[in-house]
Amino acid sequence: MNKPVGVPEPVIRTLDVQGAEGPLVARLYSLDASKTKKDSLLVFFHAGGFVGGDLDQADTFLRHLTTTTSANQLVLASCYTLATKKPFPAAVEDAHAVLAWVRKNKAKLGWSGKRLVVAGIEAGANLAAVASLMARDRGGPVIDGQILIMPMLDPGLTTCSMRDVKLDDGMVKVADTCAASYRGYLPNGADRAHPYASPLRSSRLRNLPQALILSAEDDPLRDEAEQYAAKLSAAGVSTTLRRLAPAQLQEPDARNECACQYLVLDEIVRFLSAFDHAATPVNVTMDVPPS
Repeated sequence: MNKPVGVPEPVIRTLDVQGAEGPLVARLYSLDASKTKKDSLLVFFHAGGFVGGDLDQADTFLRHLTTTTSANQLVLASCYTLATKKPFPAAVEDAHAVLAWVRKNKAKLGWSGKRLVVAGIEAGANLAAVASLMARDRGGPVIDGQILIMPMLDPGLTTCSMRDVKLDDGMVKVADTCAASYRGYLPNGADRAHPYASPLRSSRLRNLPQALILSAEDDPLRDEAEQYAAKLSAAGVSTTLRRLAPAQLQEPDARNECACQYLVLDEIVRFLSAFDHAATPVNVTMDVPPS
């Protein structure tokens, strides 16, 4: 996806943040290099099925996001422990630790501390959802919003959209990749019922940050994203759901490419901008854009 003409390149700084067991590499994205503190910080976790992915994978999306949002917005993309090194719960413990670290290191980031949003794509969206649960359960840090883009939320792989794609020769590899990812991340079968591994199975969803959830029409992860949106709303969490047009998910890095589309960025910008206005009402809305 080409950058729009006239849009400046974001300022990017590499730094170390604190994970659960040691430092993690991160990138801080900003629209400008001024020393004026920004009010909003979005902490982002990359895709890769818990077993792969890195900061480079999401770089194009985060550049577009930074240049689409306001000058008052910072984006911090953090690594986390991959399951190939250490399985669950290492990654989610890292995610929670990073959020705690940013609250304690506002000056280093150039952040006022006013607003904290957590976000991710696919496995990273799972971590964003779970970090929101952990922050509530552990008494902090305070998170104002969560953005879940085509999230992995159901290790059981039991939804209709997951079962349907297994019947499609062109999509069966996508479903198989999800299954292989969970085998690597959750080698202990008992962990698959843990709400910090499968937030979709959680029975305690009250008092969570307001959410923007983005699914995709032909994604095997579609139904679990939409079911989670419905469960959040039923628990009284302000929730907006958008279903995206079909994406070519057979291609590597496809969910990141899908997230770069202007419609997705517009939804995220609208969600972030709402914090500056009246509180968003509790809702679940469905929007399927034309192909």
